[in-house]
Amino acid sequence: MRVAGDWLTSSDTQAVLGMLTDAGHLAYAVGGCARNALLDVPVADVDIATSALPEEVVRLAQEAGLKAIPTGLEHGTITVVSDGEPFEVTTFRKDVDTDGRRAVVSFSDNISDDAVRRDFTVNALYVEADGTLHDPLGGLPDIKAGRIRFIEDAAPRIEEDYLRILRFFRFTAWYGDPSAGLDAEGLAACATHVDGISKLSKERLGAEMKKLLAAPDPAPALAAMFASGVLAQILPGADPQYVAPLVHLEQAADIPPRWQRRMVAMGGDDHAKRLRLSKAEAKQLYGVNAAMQSGEPAKVMAYHFGADAALDAKMIEAATLSSPLPDALSEHIAEGVNEKFPIKAVDLLDRIGVGPQLGAELKRLENLWVNAGFKLSKKELLQS
Repeated sequence: MRVAGDWLTSSDTQAVLGMLTDAGHLAYAVGGCARNALLDVPVADVDIATSALPEEVVRLAQEAGLKAIPTGLEHGTITVVSDGEPFEVTTFRKDVDTDGRRAVVSFSDNISDDAVRRDFTVNALYVEADGTLHDPLGGLPDIKAGRIRFIEDAAPRIEEDYLRILRFFRFTAWYGDPSAGLDAEGLAACATHVDGISKLSKERLGAEMKKLLAAPDPAPALAAMFASGVLAQILPGADPQYVAPLVHLEQAADIPPRWQRRMVAMGGDDHAKRLRLSKAEAKQLYGVNAAMQSGEPAKVMAYHFGADAALDAKMIEAATLSSPLPDALSEHIAEGVNEKFPIKAVDLLDRIGVGPQLGAELKRLENLWVNAGFKLSKKELLQS
């Protein structure tokens, strides 16, 4: 079987593969690019597996006029840059020792060694420069069936890296067939090994959860995470019961998904701390929660908290109440965002002066203006 796509035939991909194969080494585009091409979904980046040792990859890249960056030298990874396009080139590996977070590896010249150390069969697919597909572990039938299955026994794969528990649910959400359910052996192994999640860094947990929640419909995977005890290990108190109706509302209204909206809909505490979110991300979650707690109309929410927070809050509200979205929701949000409070501090200086009273009066007048439906003029407010 052959795989095709612009990502493979591009001059940059061919240049990196060619520099390795022309020197007598094996070289394949591997993993996500092959999987996505077979699923006919966009390919974001191209990783390459090779029999060439890291030092040889560096030498060949330099001879070919390409930039070589030793981004993961101890694990055999060299980032080769061709005309600004980065490719992670990694020597075939086999695990020597693992502790659930990281692995000690040795290099190999055997594709089978490299394949068996990967996580899921759908990620152990190798493509030659001419598109020839190599499937040493039966990933192709799993792709066709929408089945995410650990390579060989699920338990040892998880024990090698407990992040694979989250990846199991994330890949199921993105690529699995919801009607088929989750792979039973994989789900049982995840449930058995939930305590291992505590070994993972908060940054890694956050990165996986954001990717999972961004899937078109993460509800079935989240329900399985909840039932297996995995979700409680990551976000205690979170319950995904409202994610399915929220996804239905998104799809019916053709509103793009947002992981922030789905995360808030699940509830739970300390998302930013538990997932080590950025300050901007934490602020986004806070805005949605604050908008929901305000109970304000959409227009007022949008004025106070912004368009995204207002939309998310109203969608979550509708999902929890099993009700349709409010009429003209987008129009009301747009109106609220565009409202401008007509009073500035300088307008009150002569009357109030500088001090705490100035801020209090500004807030009083703003509340008066908002409660009047944003309709009071500057003159009317100054006379109030």
